[in-house]
Amino acid sequence: MARLPRSSRARSAIAARLVRHAFAGLPLSVRFGDDTGKAIGLGGPRMTVHDPDAFHRRIGADGLIGFGESYMAGEWDAPDLVGVLTVLAEHADQLIPPSLQRLRRTFLPGHPASLRNTPEGARDNIRRHYDLSNDLFALFLDATMTYSSAVFRALPSDASLLGDAQHRKIDLLLDAARVGPGTRLLEIGTGWGELAVRAAARGARVHSVTLSEEQRDLAMKRVRVAGHEDAVTIELTDYRAVHGTFDAVVSVEMIEAVGVEFWPTYFKALDRLVVPGGRVALQAITMAHDRVLATKDTYTWIHKYIFPGGMIPSPEAMEQITQQLTGLRTVRSDRYGAHYAETLRLWRESFIQQADAVDTLGFDRTFRRMWTFYLAYSEAGFRSGYLDVRQIVLTRTGGGTAAGGGAR
Repeated sequence: MARLPRSSRARSAIAARLVRHAFAGLPLSVRFGDDTGKAIGLGGPRMTVHDPDAFHRRIGADGLIGFGESYMAGEWDAPDLVGVLTVLAEHADQLIPPSLQRLRRTFLPGHPASLRNTPEGARDNIRRHYDLSNDLFALFLDATMTYSSAVFRALPSDASLLGDAQHRKIDLLLDAARVGPGTRLLEIGTGWGELAVRAAARGARVHSVTLSEEQRDLAMKRVRVAGHEDAVTIELTDYRAVHGTFDAVVSVEMIEAVGVEFWPTYFKALDRLVVPGGRVALQAITMAHDRVLATKDTYTWIHKYIFPGGMIPSPEAMEQITQQLTGLRTVRSDRYGAHYAETLRLWRESFIQQADAVDTLGFDRTFRRMWTFYLAYSEAGFRSGYLDVRQIVLTRTGGGTAAGGGAR
């Protein structure tokens, strides 16, 4: 962030014109540099661009990646960062003129081949995020160490209720999958073990898989402390390499890391691994299908800094794949987007309050601004309705279509 990207004066000038034109039509109040004149925008959340030249240069070079990098570098700020980003998310399809949207593939970078979610690539992608530091995540998550949307009794909520809301989310999924005494449960994506512990407490036998060594090690410790070591197995392996069959499969916000290319492989694996009549309970972040089609080939700030190789699916994409390639059929789909916005608010506020502790762990100011932007960016996605989160329950009919569903 200390070094500005290469960008021609022409590209920077074009970026400046596009940005100012876009801001002028939005419910924002944007000031550039020391300009004491009238703010740009229709009025709303305030944004101050401290270094307009650097701001426009980054956007001219890298589009919205540059917009996020400019915040990381401290070149712009907003008293209500979520408010600014929510406005931008609400008007995402209006930020670039229609005539230029058709050229987005020409100017915007595509996904690097190195980030493909092959078995080897997926392992590297997961480690880049989840193996940062267990201590870092512990600073802003609640005591359950659950890193996915909670489900609250009422909104808004507060941090003291987050652990209960996470247990409510887990219980909804376990109930949907009909997990009870003797259930053979597969969990794809261990996290830090809370769901496995809660399932074992019901009498289930849990086989959980993860690609994160940091998460695996802490999850195993938490399972031992809870007294369920005999009922829970945690394996460091890819979902494509799992063998056998299970009465139920639960996977919480893991499909987002699968990648478009491997969505069919993922659902074929679920089909292969659950017994006929068995249930699959997924929690998945989703977005509208037209946004999937518009952005699936675009390399974004989130890919570069937070979740390499990831892609959020649409309900339509998942339904098409399961209908055409598997014996899985959706029996229920519940939406909790407002609950994710609240979860992210609580995480973001806790993270900001722990700034000194983050520094002590060895993460610098730029990292803290990056992580703050990520949490605010995500919260804005849910507050605007650009993103949603669903608990989706599927059951496997008959003999399924397991052929071809093995590891790839």
